[in-house]
Amino acid sequence: MPSQLAEAIRQLTQEKGISEEAVLRTIENTLKAAYKRAFGTSDNCIVRFSEDNSSVEVFSRKVIVDGVYDPVVEIELEDALKLSSDCEIGDELDIAVDPSSFDRSAVQTGKQTVHQALSEIQKDSLYAEYKDKVGEIIIGYYQREKNGTIYVDLGKVEGILPAKNQSPREVYHKNDRIKALVTEVKKTNTGLQLVLSRTDADFVRKIIELEVPETYDKTVEIYKIVREPGYRTKVAVYSRREDIDPVGACVGLKGVRIQAVIRELEGEKIDILKYDADPREFIKNALSPAEVTGVIILDENKRQALAIVPESQFSLALGKQGFNVRLANRLVDWNIDVKTEDECGEIDALVAESRKAAEDLFNDEVSTITMISELPGVNTDVVAVLKENGIEDIEQFMAAFDDKSVFEIEDLAKEEIEEVANLIQEVVEFVDEEPEDESEGAGDQDGADEEPEDEEYFCPECGAKITIDMTECPNCGIGLSFEEEDEE
Repeated sequence: MPSQLAEAIRQLTQEKGISEEAVLRTIENTLKAAYKRAFGTSDNCIVRFSEDNSSVEVFSRKVIVDGVYDPVVEIELEDALKLSSDCEIGDELDIAVDPSSFDRSAVQTGKQTVHQALSEIQKDSLYAEYKDKVGEIIIGYYQREKNGTIYVDLGKVEGILPAKNQSPREVYHKNDRIKALVTEVKKTNTGLQLVLSRTDADFVRKIIELEVPETYDKTVEIYKIVREPGYRTKVAVYSRREDIDPVGACVGLKGVRIQAVIRELEGEKIDILKYDADPREFIKNALSPAEVTGVIILDENKRQALAIVPESQFSLALGKQGFNVRLANRLVDWNIDVKTEDECGEIDALVAESRKAAEDLFNDEVSTITMISELPGVNTDVVAVLKENGIEDIEQFMAAFDDKSVFEIEDLAKEEIEEVANLIQEVVEFVDEEPEDESEGAGDQDGADEEPEDEEYFCPECGAKITIDMTECPNCGIGLSFEEEDEE
């Protein structure tokens, strides 16, 4: 093939930035596509380049046969001998083909193949170059806008900044410099395209890393970043070294570091706060700039907490349109309810009042329940049967239960009786009365013996009434001796 092809190869390599190997492979595929268009197959098409790639030749590899069936892949021995004198049947012979002899359609097919192949090679080359830039900051220039999407000139490739990835604070004009985060690299029909974002939390992370050197050596680490783009960003930081203030390192002397980040975000508010493993402290920090007087964990499993703030700090804790508390929720991964100190005081008073009312009601029920019919949840039919059998109050029932007489009532089942007994045990509190001192009773008896005036005596002979001081019966005159009677 003429040397013009070699020159074309060099131009493609220089202009498109494609490797020489890729260009040669493309030319080979193009020639084979044209060959296939001309002869119906490319299986026997051989493409050879010279050592310095200054020329290329196309060959048709044919099998030497005695009687040709398919002239595309076969050649008669007689014809083969004209090309090579030492060939024989069964050998393969490469016969030179002049590409200029291809018809118009074959040439057009070759051109299309070249265009598609070079386009794909260029895409692959750029993709390999830019695929590792995902998550990195890139700088480009405003080119045009269509349907809210901004197209950014990045040099070799084009970037797009969708409307959802743009901050509400930002307005761009032609040739404005745009710094953004690469979130995706994708191939399109027109080439390679980089999807950019200025609203991603990682965009803020990268900007902070550029402004705060301590983040490179991990002296200061970023725990988490949450954003409401254009309004507020919260950044939780910490340090493994006790002598390093992570918040101070990010803010910088007189706030110079954080101000650089704020300028890049077009004035968006940024809260740098300290991460704490204690959820109470972390929640308190997350609600900055509001001052929080206390945090109560309502449900640790459901991650629900109550933050108490002074009345003057309530609006600040919530933030504009609730952004501050919503960002705090996302940052700490807890559901935070914000109440003022006065609201918490009212709640505590209502809770205390309700608790006291419940206790009073319970205590009143316990102290006043004496009848079986007053037991909560008691079976009314059972109450009626017990009443018919003379058992109405609880003490009567328990006495009959202890001596088993209640089980003799025919109209009551054993289970019904035991159910009433269990209900009484659950609801009624029994108080044991102190028994009388038996020794005191015995003493009273002894005292009765010592006081004969409290007892009456009669004559054993006539039955007349006598007293302990008589020596003989006033009626019959019989002699009396109380000592002999005591001894007996």
